[in-house]
Amino acid sequence: MLRSKKRWRIERQGHSLEQQFVDELNISPLVAKLLLNRDISTVEEARSFLYIEKTEFHDPFLMKGMRQAVERIQTAIANQEKILIFGDYDADGVSSTAVMVETLKMLGATFQFYIPNRFTEGYGPNEPALRRAKEEGFSLVITVDTGISAVHEADVAKEIELDFIITDHHEPPPVLPDAHAIVNPKQEDCYYPFKGLAGVGVAWKLAHALLGEVPEDLLDIAVIGTIADLVPLVGENRLIAKKGLKALQNTSRPGLIALKKIARVDDKELSADHVGFAIGPRINAVGRLESATPAVELLMSEEMSNAERLATEIDELNKVRQGIVNEITEEAIEIVESQYASLEEHKVLVIAKEGWNSGVIGIVASRLVERYYRPTIVLTIDREKGIAKGSARSIEGFDMFKNLSESRDILPHFGGHPMAAGLTMQLENLNELRSRLNFQATEVLTDEDYIPITKVDLVVSINEVKLPIIEEMNLLAPFGVSNPTPKVVIEEANLAQMKRIGSEETHLKMLLEEDGHTIDCVGFHCGYLYEEISMTSKISTVGTLSINEWNGHCKPQIMLEDVAVHHWQLFDLRGNKNFKKIKLPKEKVVCIYFNEETLNNIDIDEYQLVHIPFESEIPSISLSDQYVIFLDLPIEKKQIERLLLNGNAPERIYTIFHHSEEHFFTTMPSRDHFKWFYAFLVKQKTFDVAKHSSQLAKHKGWSKDTIDFMVNVFFDLEFVTINNGLISICKNVEKKDLNESKTYKRKQEQARLENDLYYSSYNELKTWFEQIFSVQSVK
Repeated sequence: MLRSKKRWRIERQGHSLEQQFVDELNISPLVAKLLLNRDISTVEEARSFLYIEKTEFHDPFLMKGMRQAVERIQTAIANQEKILIFGDYDADGVSSTAVMVETLKMLGATFQFYIPNRFTEGYGPNEPALRRAKEEGFSLVITVDTGISAVHEADVAKEIELDFIITDHHEPPPVLPDAHAIVNPKQEDCYYPFKGLAGVGVAWKLAHALLGEVPEDLLDIAVIGTIADLVPLVGENRLIAKKGLKALQNTSRPGLIALKKIARVDDKELSADHVGFAIGPRINAVGRLESATPAVELLMSEEMSNAERLATEIDELNKVRQGIVNEITEEAIEIVESQYASLEEHKVLVIAKEGWNSGVIGIVASRLVERYYRPTIVLTIDREKGIAKGSARSIEGFDMFKNLSESRDILPHFGGHPMAAGLTMQLENLNELRSRLNFQATEVLTDEDYIPITKVDLVVSINEVKLPIIEEMNLLAPFGVSNPTPKVVIEEANLAQMKRIGSEETHLKMLLEEDGHTIDCVGFHCGYLYEEISMTSKISTVGTLSINEWNGHCKPQIMLEDVAVHHWQLFDLRGNKNFKKIKLPKEKVVCIYFNEETLNNIDIDEYQLVHIPFESEIPSISLSDQYVIFLDLPIEKKQIERLLLNGNAPERIYTIFHHSEEHFFTTMPSRDHFKWFYAFLVKQKTFDVAKHSSQLAKHKGWSKDTIDFMVNVFFDLEFVTINNGLISICKNVEKKDLNESKTYKRKQEQARLENDLYYSSYNELKTWFEQIFSVQSVK
């Protein structure tokens, strides 16, 4: 058995609309299932989803506050007022700022942009920055990707007669800022058809309204924040992403060209992953470590030499960021391992330390969620100010924003989404927040909720996976939140080949077979599974389908994400001298041995050891869910049979079957040998076996072991006595058969054992174990 790393939640596989989708959209049944699993319930919805580029963007004036915002901005432009764009320091905020900069530039406005410093000013609009803007002659501030919680700052702006327009996409608080206009599709009484826009999406819609036409030439920027901010890639976001990726692919902006080149994606057909894992993180890195202004300047750069310089600087900052993240992650893990020994008592992890970089702790929180799979908040402590500032990441079933909202009395500054949030609080309230969140998690989360989930879209057979199907699945791209890359499961396939690959053999390649059809399965960083899967096992795999192109040839493959073996496995280590290199979880291993001398030859003390001497009562040990290692051969097969019948079927059996003495391949003396040797002893009357057995063995062409064996047989049958190596014939002995000797019978039994257990084929050995388990199941 091999347990999967995650729970596999397989989406519904049968739907009454499936055939209708197939017939009317001319698509395969697999793609029809994918659409239905994305809660698409009509043919028109499905057609719009597949061919999203043919749909139109919504009217921006349907968004609440849009008309007031546009009128005020137009007035400011007409009167040549100074406008300040107030952005945020992440990829969404940077791209939002760039969109607004480009828009106001096209409209001939007088403007500047400003992004607060994460470390000295914190998140969002702040009073000193607004007062400074007023002093510098600005009369209008437009926020992008921020401001929905800036109640105090809006009051300050009104006080100093600075008009304040908020464009944001974060969850609105109960009390909204008293601003000139708020443009946020999530606010109450906003009837905009799509609520899931990123900050840059809202800014782009404002650009749409101001320009009077769809700003297609700004999509290469808008796509970055849309994908990097992990908003749902459905509806209008999907349209922005689909068209935006093409625009980014063909962009003429020097900054984006330089950024793609430094991220090594300039020669690729861009996908959402390239933005999410290559471009977005580099933009994010700037604001995480210092001012995000250079990131905006990169996107706005008009000179290639300047763009290349900025892209290089940003790439170096990203490398520094990666190092800092790794260091803080290690420290955070150490805190969890040392202070949270019993994770059962800590449903939510709240980790804090002085001196951590506040710009990267969100990434650290995500890594802790991946490792421990529970809601996590990571904070950096400023003892001088008496505050803690942090980032939260959650798991399915625990709405982080909702649960933090219940602690507004101790959280003066926080905001975010169900799965992520940012917060600042008084240090003295840290333990109280930890206590509250743990109680809330206890109320809403079950034990099962703490096991990670993999959502599987399709159960497929290998013969269904063909190149045209994979190409058709790509109609659902770009993939992201709410429209993930389709995951498929192949169940109970045969393993035709398996090998480690890569220069350090850290990856795994398997060839899966089913009814004569095969498919390659590649698992990056899965080389360790080579020791976990027996070649005869039926394996189930979860992964994503892709096309492998090599030397002009294309074939389907599955990129492995998880694997399971649902039955017990036999691992044959007979004669394997490197078995000590196999690392197994100590808590699951039970080592069985029968001969006390075995431990002198096998150093395996780190595991639980169970000794079963000959003719002793077989212990009743629970072996279910365990890995059983048979270190040596038993005296008789019944010992193993009784052990397994008593202890239930284990998950795995490892057979070493060490034995120091060969019985099967040593010569078994014949009756003529015994007859000659007995006659020899009778003639000698006494025989010093210690002194003369070697000479006799040489004379007869026997081994010394053969003579010792026959002596022990005669002793068992009471034909001779032995005193200090001197053999004497007994008088008046009864005639007995050789089979009455324990030594003789044991030799025969050991020879049969070696033949049946040590020298048998793998399949013969597995069949024997299977027969034991079949008897057990009947019982």
